[in-house]
Amino acid sequence: MSTSVSQLDNRLKLCSDFVRKGAKLADIGTDHAYLPVWLCRIGRCPSALAADINPEPLKRGEGTIIESGLSDRIETRLSDGLKEIRRDEADDIVIAGMGGELIAKILSECSFATDSSKHFILQPMTRSEVLIAWLCENGFKIIKQDCCVASGRCYTVLLVKYIGEKISTDEIYYYLGELSPKNNETHLHFVEGHLNRLSKQAVGDVRFAVLADRIREKIYDND
Repeated sequence: MSTSVSQLDNRLKLCSDFVRKGAKLADIGTDHAYLPVWLCRIGRCPSALAADINPEPLKRGEGTIIESGLSDRIETRLSDGLKEIRRDEADDIVIAGMGGELIAKILSECSFATDSSKHFILQPMTRSEVLIAWLCENGFKIIKQDCCVASGRCYTVLLVKYIGEKISTDEIYYYLGELSPKNNETHLHFVEGHLNRLSKQAVGDVRFAVLADRIREKIYDND
């Protein structure tokens, strides 16, 4: 892996952009450990934990870390979500490459998720609306959200922290979050993916058609 940013695909690059300078990193579901290696190599993070639930991906990650010469700064750990990560070991936690429901489950089982000093960078592969609904219900605020296209697919990344207050919001927010589809073409591309899925769901349940119409009205009106 070279030092060029282009060696991270757009999805991981967007995740990396949300990590604070000087933050200790935990990368959950690390697979090849590209993200922690990159962040430590460019000096953004002084240290990192590369964690995965399965031994095989962790072995791949260990290979990347050894090849990069960063074994003194990046530790691998077998962990089901954040269960084997201690509060003092990470400031910024990336949970990427899994479904929104699983990310919500990992957060719900994390002993330090309610520490407001922690930043969580979340990249749901599917069901981002389920994740956002869970965040709102459980006292987490989306600080920043953005989208990117990688390998022909549009992804969203959320930067969140715990604020301890349930966020009461319209159901539309679960699909839009903090995105600006009126002003950003990539954001619009992502939201249109939601609309396509809602249209398919509407075949069996008219409520999804109503919701899709409300989202369209929100993003396509001229206000």
